[in-house]
Amino acid sequence: MNRLKHRGPDWSGLYQHRDSYLAHQRLAIVDPASGDQPLFNEDKSVAVTVNGEIYNHEELRKKLVNHKFRTGSDCDVIAHLYEEYGEDFVDMLDGIFSFVLLDTRDNSFIVARDAIGVTSLYIGWGLDGSVWISSEMKGLNDDCEHFETFPPGHLYTSKSRGFRRWYNPPWFSESIPSVPYDPLVLRRAFENAVIKRLMTDVPFGVLLSGGLDSSLVASITARYLAGTKAAKQWGSQLHSFCVGLEGSPDLKAAKEVADYLGTVHHEFHFTVQDGIDAIEDVIYHIETYDVTTIRASTPMFLMSRKIKSLGVKMVISGEGSDEIFGGYLYFHKAPNKEELHRETCHKIKALHQYDCLRANKATSAWGLEARVPFLDIEFINVAMSIDPESKMIKKDQGRIEKWILRKAFDDEERPYLPKHILYRQKEQFSDGVGYSWIDGLKAHAAKNVTDKMMLNASYIFPHNTPTTKEAYYYRMIFERFFPQNSARLTVPGGASVACSTAKAVEWDVAWKNNLDPSGRAALGVHLSAYDAEAPLISNVPSKVIDSIPRMVEVPGVAIHT
Repeated sequence: MNRLKHRGPDWSGLYQHRDSYLAHQRLAIVDPASGDQPLFNEDKSVAVTVNGEIYNHEELRKKLVNHKFRTGSDCDVIAHLYEEYGEDFVDMLDGIFSFVLLDTRDNSFIVARDAIGVTSLYIGWGLDGSVWISSEMKGLNDDCEHFETFPPGHLYTSKSRGFRRWYNPPWFSESIPSVPYDPLVLRRAFENAVIKRLMTDVPFGVLLSGGLDSSLVASITARYLAGTKAAKQWGSQLHSFCVGLEGSPDLKAAKEVADYLGTVHHEFHFTVQDGIDAIEDVIYHIETYDVTTIRASTPMFLMSRKIKSLGVKMVISGEGSDEIFGGYLYFHKAPNKEELHRETCHKIKALHQYDCLRANKATSAWGLEARVPFLDIEFINVAMSIDPESKMIKKDQGRIEKWILRKAFDDEERPYLPKHILYRQKEQFSDGVGYSWIDGLKAHAAKNVTDKMMLNASYIFPHNTPTTKEAYYYRMIFERFFPQNSARLTVPGGASVACSTAKAVEWDVAWKNNLDPSGRAALGVHLSAYDAEAPLISNVPSKVIDSIPRMVEVPGVAIHT
């Protein structure tokens, strides 16, 4: 339990029934006074330990009128739903969650993970026949002969000894949708996604980088916070948080949005050396050797520590938008709507290995919870049912990346954001965080990895062989913490340009010789995507267009190139 104590510093719970053990480290967000775990049904024959938030728990309680609840915790419904519906209740849950449920009547158990994999989860098997479940790899890697990432949207039962996918939305088949784009429908769906995440009994805030996604999250939160239970407890003025390199113009952009929305803004600074000094801790907590994820996790990791020191326990963040709407720069090269849609499907399905992993673990390292409204299952259903023709980037029609999201919140009467914020260009994190940050990481890696070491890389690391000194450096650190073969298999690999899937590399022949996670690798797109001769944004004055800086967004992290 001590290996995961950072995730839940508020309470440690342990329950044993015969040869089954449930252990829990609680971060108390809803009902902090009485929601300690494990949670039980009335006669304690069903025990549950869960990490996450069930946003529709009040509606679910109304369906369980014959049940008596022990706590006000949103997760208290799980044991009672199991009593009523058996293992088929999981798709009734609207939220983010990973849980283990033990039925002591026959000593069986079930395990489930939320639809997209916002919460992290691993499963392992011991030589003695034991099955291990943990929110982080470090909770089981030393005790299991084999372990792996628990797949999102799946259920595991001890009776079947196998997995079953419970999450089966229409978009999962990757068939091409045809629903016409309606900006008001999309707007309302996202507003609902943000509003339901205001469910909290503790102080909270928003991560604000000044980019489109986090700025929309902050705008909607500020607009609807008044009148909520959270506002009654903690006040109606929203707190926002941003971290960046000293003197970054993008810190100014975040401050501009904060001033526009009237938030209490907290600005944190870090240096390149601060980031380098934190790399080992970041890799230990994030549990990956993926280059882009480590680059992006480090500032978020440093910021989370600062936020927690202020007494804040939950933040709302903007992950997932680029995957849903085709917001990465390489989507400029999508040859048609069919390819674009399939790529967005692949990106969403892989989020648990990248941005969800980062957002969950970089914050949980300091006992902070991140909520991500763009990955709300109802919102995803709406956004992924839209004819992908509307998501295609067409310069001659004034449609930049994520145009349909920008247009949905372009309200002249009650503006959500200033025009130049609403129509700011997207850029990869590793570029927008500042070339000095990335170049600093590369220089540091070069001091620790020699050319001679690189010559033997394929023999030392035959799986996902690192091709750069930076990747080799991260891999060495990862293998020191997690030396098992199962551990290295949890990290994805393959050809990628500017965060694309391997399939999308085929969109441009030039990319095959320029594979790099940086947005700079998106040849013909980065920096030159919006030439002055092309109409960029409809109904926006040219002087506003000229003032739009090229940005990246990891929510709350924004440092200029």
